[in-house]
Amino acid sequence: MLTIQLQGRGLGEDVALITDGRFSGVSHGILIGHISPEAARGGPIAAVRDGDTIVIDPAARTVTLDVPDLEIARRMADWRAPDRAARLRPGSVHDKYVRLVSSAHFGCVV
Repeated sequence: MLTIQLQGRGLGEDVALITDGRFSGVSHGILIGHISPEAARGGPIAAVRDGDTIVIDPAARTVTLDVPDLEIARRMADWRAPDRAARLRPGSVHDKYVRLVSSAHFGCVV
């Protein structure tokens, strides 16, 4: 529904949506999905902070954090993986999801 809201407000060409969600076949605009669990595993998205500029080049199919490499390295030096075990009940659906699901790039299931 968010993509419909962006289009309805005339923002479809000016606002990008970056999400860990999926899109329906009718979604259109500047949409980047399936980013999860990239940040939770310490990928570059984990270094993004409020106010950062993210450069999207659809032709090159790239998403780049426009922050100096030294600053990204500083941020990532402080990064710690989430303690999944502390918040998961063994055998729960969430537990199974965390253990079995990976990036869509790899087919979603490990």
